[in-house]
Parts: sequence; C-alpha cells; structure tokens
Amino acid sequence: MRKALKTAEAMSPCVLWIDEIEKSMGSSSSGTDGGTTARVFGSFLSWMQEKKEAVFVVATANDVSSLPPEMLRNGRFDELLFVDLPTQEERKEIFKIHIEGHNRSPKDYDLLGLSLAAEGFSGAEIEQVVVDGLYRSYAEGVELSLQSMVSAANATVPLSQTMSGKIESLRKWASTRA
Repeated sequence: MRKALKTAEAMSPCVLWIDEIEKSMGSSSSGTDGGTTARVFGSFLSWMQEKKEAVFVVATANDVSSLPPEMLRNGRFDELLFVDLPTQEERKEIFKIHIEGHNRSPKDYDLLGLSLAAEGFSGAEIEQVVVDGLYRSYAEGVELSLQSMVSAANATVPLSQTMSGKIESLRKWASTRA
C-alpha cells in the first residue's frame, strides 16, 4: 500500500482510482489475516489525512455497508455518490455500446425491445446478454440476432432479483447519505 501511495504522489497531479475498495479495506470479520487488513486500512486513512500532493482519490464499492464507518465520515471523501441500475434509456445505450463493440451495427437491432427484455439488469449483465447472444447465434450458424439476445436475457436472472433485498437496502441507505 505504501509503495502504491508513493507512486501516486510521484505522479501527481493525478487521480487514484480504487475499484471495489471494500474488497481490500472492508471489515474483515474472520480475523484470520493477522491484522493485515487493519494495518493497510490504517496506512491508507493516515495517508488520506496527511497527503500533501495533488492526488484526487476516487473509490468504488459494491457493498458500502462492509466499509468501516471511519472511511465514510466527513472529510475522508468529499462526496458519496450512488449509481443505481440503468434506466430503460441507459440500457438502450449500453446495448448500443456492446453491440458496436462486437463490430455490429446497433441500427440492425431493436434496442428498445432489448432494453425492455433486460429490465433490472446491470451494465455488466447487459454485456453478457450480448456475449451470450453471440455464442447462441454462432452455435446456430447465424449472424447475431435479436432473438438470440432476447433468449439470453430471458435465461438470465439478474442480481436485481437474486439480491433484491440487499439492493433495496442500498437504495434506502443512499437516499439519505449519498
């Protein structure tokens, strides 16, 4: 951690992006790491408090509830933002991006129909619908089809269903804190 932070300082001004911060600095309930998590966490908090270099810190978390409260107190991060599941219009755009990413023209597909079939899907789940649709189409010896992607979406149970309670709890938390 210290080496990574020194590298960020040496590169300043810069943005230090920490993806899924709860994985490395969340609460360690098992206590089997010999205190390593606590030391890394402590080093990071001290650095955030004392840093002099222009390092803008951005962190993502899928499970903010597993972060220690001292990480979320005022002064650690200037803002807490909540990003919910994509809306219908956003899902259309995500499909467009992933279809284009596989060298297909989004104009050849019913993006509205796809976005409706993917109600409650995350961006990553939408990406997998396109990938699964490609596999299904390839297996049938045809070009990527709307039906193969709709079938892939219908065969997918999104996290918004399997983890609905947790997602609703996160939304409730974010409504007053983010």
